[in-house]
Amino acid sequence: MSLKKIAFLSTDNLDGYFVWDNLLIAPFAQQGIAVEVVSWHAQPVNWNEYDAVIVRSTWDYQTDADQFVNTLQQIDQSDTLLVNPLALLQWNVSKWYLQELEQQGVTIIPSVFYAGTNSATIAAQFEHFGCDELIIKPLVSANSDNTFRLNQVALQDQQEQLDTLFEKTDCMVQPFINSVVNDGEYSLFYFNDEYSHTIKKVPKLGDFRVQEEHGGQLHSITPTPSLRHTADFVLSQLPHHSLYARIDLVHNEHAPSDTQWQLMEVELIEPSLYFNMDDTSPERFVQATMAYCAAALKQ
Repeated sequence: MSLKKIAFLSTDNLDGYFVWDNLLIAPFAQQGIAVEVVSWHAQPVNWNEYDAVIVRSTWDYQTDADQFVNTLQQIDQSDTLLVNPLALLQWNVSKWYLQELEQQGVTIIPSVFYAGTNSATIAAQFEHFGCDELIIKPLVSANSDNTFRLNQVALQDQQEQLDTLFEKTDCMVQPFINSVVNDGEYSLFYFNDEYSHTIKKVPKLGDFRVQEEHGGQLHSITPTPSLRHTADFVLSQLPHHSLYARIDLVHNEHAPSDTQWQLMEVELIEPSLYFNMDDTSPERFVQATMAYCAAALKQ
């Protein structure tokens, strides 16, 4: 079965976001494949109209993760092919997966995980990590929502807000890695398990968030062998085959030399794939999609 019509799963309103998936429309059309953009909030949808549904810019799913997963399950139960596969998407929804990857030998940013916490427990992590600044974030999050960079003063000033937000929220606490500000965050992209391209994201002055929406700057780079090797290993440890994966890494110069490239997260649900940063990446994605779907539809 060949692809004729696919859907990009998105959301209702992308005002204020940078979306580069439109760069895929023309190369898909050249292969005789029509693309429609459908919000994950839309009801009802006849998913059987599409040969495949590719999850793309669902950038508000964290506001109702249960309903989002329910939508994914509806798609998976239809005749269409859900991409990435449901099992991989469910695995990636919560950053608990980082614990699993660490157990498999992946070096992650040093982290402690909580099924709810409070400001007193957070404060204890300054001594635990031997650092002056911490990051706390929900395990289900996107676009740095409810992510806090804290020193002792900021923690005290925001104590009430932090207690309210994280009392019953799965979350993680990490030492703040200064290289995020001084050097940036590295993202390596893989399509159908094949390496595509790499970018470095640098936050604007005075911020630590690297997303374009927060003023971050993007740079296309060639990865060093050690950076590429680290990302390749992370990819090899994923529990299921993927059409697309984004491996986000930072360089921690204070770690031992063989663990300085540390995993921030693996993006398998709705990562921006930054097709604008590599002119040949849209065509690579289209070819990867055709090969991936052809193999999956034969199963």
